[in-house]
Parts: sequence; C-alpha cells; structure tokens
Amino acid sequence: MDNLLVERPCVIRHRASFSIKNSLVANITLFLYNTFTMADVKDTCRAIIAAALNEFIKEKDPAAEAVSADKIVVQNAPNPEMGDLGAPMFVFAKALRMAPPQIASGVVAKITDKSLGEFLAVGPYVNVKLNKAGAAAPILAAVKAQGDTYGSINSDGKKPLEGRRVMIEFSSPNTNKPLHLGHVRNDALGESVSRILKAAGAEVYKVDLINNRGVHICKSMLAYKLFHEANGDTPESLGMKGDHFVGQCYVEFDKYLKGEKDKPETAHPEANQMAEDMLIKWEAGDPEVHALWEKMNGWTFDGVKETYERTGISFDKYYFESETYLKGKDEIMKGLEKGVFFKAEDGSVRIDVTDVVGKGKDEDNHEKVLLRKDGTSVYITQDIGTAISRHDDWAFNQLVYVVASEQNYHFKILFHILKKLGFDWADKLYHLSYGLVNLPSGRMKSREGTVVDADDLVDSLHADALAAIKERGRDGEVGDADEVAEKVALGALHYYMLQATPIKDMLFNPAESLSFNGNTGPYLQYMGARINSILAKAAEAGVAEDGSEAAVALLSSEDEWALIKQLGDYPNVIAKAAENLDPSEVAAYVYEVAKLFSKFYQNCPIVTAENKQLAGARLYLASCTLQVIKNAMKLVLVPYLEKM
Repeated sequence: MDNLLVERPCVIRHRASFSIKNSLVANITLFLYNTFTMADVKDTCRAIIAAALNEFIKEKDPAAEAVSADKIVVQNAPNPEMGDLGAPMFVFAKALRMAPPQIASGVVAKITDKSLGEFLAVGPYVNVKLNKAGAAAPILAAVKAQGDTYGSINSDGKKPLEGRRVMIEFSSPNTNKPLHLGHVRNDALGESVSRILKAAGAEVYKVDLINNRGVHICKSMLAYKLFHEANGDTPESLGMKGDHFVGQCYVEFDKYLKGEKDKPETAHPEANQMAEDMLIKWEAGDPEVHALWEKMNGWTFDGVKETYERTGISFDKYYFESETYLKGKDEIMKGLEKGVFFKAEDGSVRIDVTDVVGKGKDEDNHEKVLLRKDGTSVYITQDIGTAISRHDDWAFNQLVYVVASEQNYHFKILFHILKKLGFDWADKLYHLSYGLVNLPSGRMKSREGTVVDADDLVDSLHADALAAIKERGRDGEVGDADEVAEKVALGALHYYMLQATPIKDMLFNPAESLSFNGNTGPYLQYMGARINSILAKAAEAGVAEDGSEAAVALLSSEDEWALIKQLGDYPNVIAKAAENLDPSEVAAYVYEVAKLFSKFYQNCPIVTAENKQLAGARLYLASCTLQVIKNAMKLVLVPYLEKM
C-alpha cells in the first residue's frame, strides 16, 4: 500500500502519500474556515498524524503496510497546556519495537505544516494546540446558521442516521393502574431517545403497547364488582382520575385476597381462581365481562393520556394487547404444526430455549410456556403477534423496546422465537434495558399500593418549585409563576431520570432533583434564563453581537476556547448518543456547557470588555452557547425558560 485514502464526508477530500510535504495539509487553512465541528477537526488531525506516522514507519521498514487514518485515536487532551487534542502511540509500539514516546517524537518531527496548529510530543502522545482563530469562527458560524438544528447536520450537509427507520416502543402501561415512578423513567427514556434519533436524522415511529387484557386486569374488574358496582361508583362520582380509581380497585383486590394483616381468617385465597375464571370468560367473549372491561379500560386509558399530555410524552400509534394476542396465538399454532413448538404433558404449548439459556441450569428454565393448558395466552403470546403486526404496518430498520432490565430474559426468548418462526427482521430487534427506580423507603409494589403515582409526583414537585420561586421573591418577575413551576417540576423529574446511564438502578430523590445547583434540570433552566438575561442587558448597554473573523479571533483565552471547543463537539455528542441510545451522554454534555459558560462569564466580562469588538465577540459566543443549551435541553426533556 503506497498511499492513504481519506474519504470521510467532510469539506476536505484528498489522498495523502507518505510524503506529507506536498498534499495532505496544503489546504488546511481552507478547511479550518469551512469546517463545522470539532469532529471534522479531529478527522483532519487523524489524517495528518497517519501520514506522518506512515512516513516514519517507511523509514524504518520500506515494505511495511501503511496505517489507515481510522486507526489513529484522537481525543481531547486532559490539560490545555498540553494541547487541545491528543493521539496515543501505544498501539504501534509492538509492531515498531519502540517505546511510545519515541514514536510520538518521530511522528511530530515529520509534521512540518502548522496550519492546523502546533504539534507536540507529550510523552507517548502526539498532541496538537489548534489554531484557535481558525477553528473558532466556523464552529460559531455553524451554530448561528443552523440554529435549532445545530448538532444534527454534519459538515457535508447530511445527518448521521439519515435514511434509517426506527420504531421505538415505550411506556406500555397496564390498564389496571395509573402511571407510576417506574413509568416516568421509561417514558423519559423513550421520548428522549426518540428525539435524539430524530436529531441524528432517523425517521422515528413512536408506539405504545397498551396492556389491556390478562388476569391482572381481571383482578381490578373483580374488585370493582365486589366493592363498587352495587353503589354505581365511577371516577366522576368519587372525584377521582379514572386511572387512579381503577388502580385503587387493584389494591383492593390484593387486600381481599390476603385479608387483614392481623386477621388471617379474612383472607380469600379463592380470589385468584375467580380472576382466572373471569379471564377465560373474557377470551370466550362473554358480553357482561366485556362490557365491564371496556368501561374500566376506558377510565384508565383516558387518565393515562392526560398524564402523557402533561409530561410532554406522545406517540404515533397505540397498539392494544387485546387486538394482537389472537395473532400471536395463530402464529404459535402454526409453529406447533411446523415443530418449532411442542405440547407438554399438561397440555400447554412450549418451546425449548436451551439455545438461549445454555446448558447446566435449572431444567425449568429450558422451556418457555407460550399458551397455558387452558388455551389462554401469556405476555409473550401477544408480544409475538404485536411484533409481526408492527413490521407489517411500518417496515423498520430497527425496533427498540424500552423495557426494564427485569425483562431481559423475556426479550431474549421473544427474539429467539421470532427467528425460529422465520422472520428475518428479528435480527433488527433491540431491547433497551434500563435499571429500576426505587424510593428511599424501598421497592415499589403496585398491588400493595406502595407506588408513587406519576401525577402525584409531578404535583408534589410543582408545589415545591412554586414555593421556592415565592421564597426567592421571583413570583412577580417570572411571569406566570404557576406555569414556570410546572416546567421546573418536569425539567427536574425528567433530567434526574436521564442523567444516569439507562442500565443503572437509581434512587429517586425529589429534593435533590429540584436543586438549582449542581447536575440538575433546574440548574440548566437557570443557566438558560441567565444567559437570556445577559443578552438582554448587553443589548440595553449598546453592545451588539460581532461574529466577524476579526472579532472571533480575539476569543483566545482558555475559558473562551474551552467553551468554543465544547460547542463544536455537540454534533459528535448527538451522533454518539443516537448510536448508543443513551440520553445521559447529552445530559452530561449540556451540564458541562453550562459549567464552562459560568466560568467564561466570570472571567471574561462582556459589557466591560477591553474594547467594543471583544465585547461583541463575547456576546456572540454567549448567544451561540444559549442556542446549544436550548437544543440539548430539548433532547433531554428539560423545558427552556426565558425567566426564572
């Protein structure tokens, strides 16, 4: 291989030979004034280092194969004094039989063009101190030009996931109870991931599976018949939200089943069989059971939709288990005929899942029940039917299930079954597993009434936020204090759920989530409002934004440069978060932007800057920062506030 091909979709495209004197960096200055992101700067840095490394390698071994640019890892340098970017040379030490610091020194010696910046050998790293004036202008210009879409578009005008169709399922409530704290994390993850995928260019189709049938639904129905039907109770007559009333019935069933704690003789163990008998009647189409089912499902679903609207959660389509489970049963019977499944001695239909769980484990785990012995379906029955219906409705490139880690085994089996049934798109299914949300008092249990309802939680956060606004004497300054308190509550709740990586279990702390300091939603809202105020006051003082190259070239301090680099990283953050389906990466990013701005503003005054041009450049930087903060806050479901 006698040359290195660099074919990334960025402004500069060319071949770089082993000699870097004549081709690779001839147009670096042009590149710097046309590039849009730090990602593109890193790509060029990779190409420069790769070409120099290959020249160094050829001197040692003329027959050696060239190293491609994608083998060079370029990362942010930990210390600004060492440079802005750095590439470790450890990976090449074995092949060259040299110490990494020697390689770094040799590579730097081969780099003669300094248009990109100054290259340094820092121990085992090849570092570069970028040409600040050249890199800052295009980054900030891109923020201004792209506005609300900044972060979504690469320097070639395309989005990283353009052309991909992603269906994402989340929330999936049961119609026997209201949404609770666990659903809040699920909803936040699903909505945030959807927004991130859209920002990255994917076509996203959000779906919600309403679990509106099954024995758990029958338990609420049975409690209603036992304790409310004779009185004609309704949510309206009791002054309750529909989903809360049905959830109360579910708790009443559990108390009826177990009896009073100090009176075991009041237990009704036969209640479980009564609920199962009701399910059999439901599947048989019993008109009385169906009438009650439709009424109670309506109460719950209407209440759940109210919560969705309040919390900013939306869907493109609702799927109902009652409409898909029969398709699942049909597919299971087809699979039984083909020998994919088998009928057990007790009459249930099962599948051998040894290939999934592995050998040597409890034998009970090697078989999965798909239809009970009485012919009724189980959860996985409807999931099979639902998956098939979805692909028929909207052919996806990927289907993402946002479901708690408790269901890891379930989804392994589901994907395995769909592959066994011959659906080639089963390889496109992905389970976005997330950790549980617990309270300081312990794990929540719906049937025991120990859950925190989503509505009650938002109400509580709203009340606390409103109290904080009034305590600060800001209720007359923020406009509609009640509306602001609602947005603060939602920002606090959603950001708390998203700032941790999805797979981690978490303990929800309401007071901590509402803090106006630290890594919280309200802190981001405060910073957004603060920057908005800074812009307004600067305008009143006669300072105008100046984004000219001459003005931006004055932004040379470490605080200014650190903030600019962070803004330039935003497109890369979106692409990475979309690839990993992880909103916490956006949350960590925007928090860092807020911190860097705070430091910048403390050390780099705007109105009292040394001269008018510098003041205009700093105001321009502040305006760009606000745009990026607003864009990122939207992706992590934190409402922007102009005043706070």
